[in-house]
Amino acid sequence: MVRRDEVVLVDQSGIDLPDVNGRPRTMAKVEAHRQGALHRAVSVFIFNDKNEVLLQKRSATKYHSPSKWTNTCCTHPLPDEKPMVAARRRLLEEMSFVVPLTEAFTFVYRADVGGGLTENEFDHVSIGVFNSNPIPNPDEVSDWKWVALDELKQDLNENPDKYTPWFRQCFDRVIMHRSQNGGR
Repeated sequence: MVRRDEVVLVDQSGIDLPDVNGRPRTMAKVEAHRQGALHRAVSVFIFNDKNEVLLQKRSATKYHSPSKWTNTCCTHPLPDEKPMVAARRRLLEEMSFVVPLTEAFTFVYRADVGGGLTENEFDHVSIGVFNSNPIPNPDEVSDWKWVALDELKQDLNENPDKYTPWFRQCFDRVIMHRSQNGGR
């Protein structure tokens, strides 16, 4: 039985590490963050036609990075769940909408997120477009906003601690990808 509180362990190339039965090796999410074990993740960035990005403020009850601003949503794929399927699932769970997504790139990052926890993720970054307002899940999201890219870039430089480490590490790359791909 697949547990939603488990993450899939991967190598630096994003290939699933096998367990003794040849299935993807998993670990409890909290334990992976305690050990700093490299695992698969998904980050979604949603833009509107005004070239604003939809940010969420993580719930104050999150066990790491609470009350930090970040990308539209993120998650960990379940074993045998494709990253794009996980991205669409989490977008619906956190923000109550689904749109077509395009995987932009992957990257590996490692960051201390406080409380003896370390994020060490092989992150699949996806991008989509939505021109309405979300209806966020209050268990996951305490606030949200559409932000112009110039305003966000300035605030990231002036107030980096307001934002999650993964967001800070990939934001410029997301913007570069969009500019190289006609805003997609």
